[in-house]
Amino acid sequence: MRGVPHAASTERSAMKNTFSRRGLLTTLGAAAAGVLSFAAARKAKAAIKTVFVRTNAPKDYNPYDHKWLMCFDVDKCIGCGLCVDACKKENHVPEGPTYFRNWIERYIIKKPKPGSDAARGEVIVDSPNGGRDGFPPTTIPREEILKSFFVPKLCNLCEHSPCTQVCPVGATFDSPDGAVLVDPNYCIGCGFCIQACPYGCRFLNPETKTAEKCTLCYHRITRGLKPACVEICPTEARIFGDLKHPVENDPIQNFIQKNKVNSLKPHLGTDPRVLYANLDKEVR
Repeated sequence: MRGVPHAASTERSAMKNTFSRRGLLTTLGAAAAGVLSFAAARKAKAAIKTVFVRTNAPKDYNPYDHKWLMCFDVDKCIGCGLCVDACKKENHVPEGPTYFRNWIERYIIKKPKPGSDAARGEVIVDSPNGGRDGFPPTTIPREEILKSFFVPKLCNLCEHSPCTQVCPVGATFDSPDGAVLVDPNYCIGCGFCIQACPYGCRFLNPETKTAEKCTLCYHRITRGLKPACVEICPTEARIFGDLKHPVENDPIQNFIQKNKVNSLKPHLGTDPRVLYANLDKEVR
């Protein structure tokens, strides 16, 4: 197995963002009917102070000494889009409506029609610009809505990843620390991995012509930093940690012990290392 490449070979541009969470907490407004207003999200983004510093993963980083895990609390996600924006800036993700390493989906579940025996009605899912700009108020009358919520999405870090199995040149591979990475020096842009991913987490970079996806901000976590999306989340809906090195009052351990966690599409047998609490059965 090829060793884990340094950030220079796994990322086009390794940049570190420093964000102010306190300023964001005072800026975000309350969401009506579970939907954050478009104006509040835009105002929150304006408060971000970003500092870019070129970094590389430490040469002495040992991937066998770590096991990364990402968790989400769906009830805490307010759909502000700060995580999507931070990811775009941190990883120099190309602009465009289909280029995202992580994104947010809004689920609106309507009440069943009168006379129906169903427990719930139509399920509507949207993700305008990946949720980066927040979500505008829905046009569906409130009295027709049973419930609504937001779901963060990114690479599921599958233990049995379909993407790595179909790559003809071994450019996408499982790192011993749990990350699933793409080496752009080997990737030929065939798109097999993009088609194989059952979660729709990959895209072909229009500039480099190579496959791209979430890497958990590999250049950051190998330096002891959190992924940009975790760092910027104002409600702590994203929980990230190292299973092999739990800290005192470890957030990952506490989250798993206190919540019933599920993964997306468990019937596929990919065994994701991305877990959700309070995940509705309608999420796909």
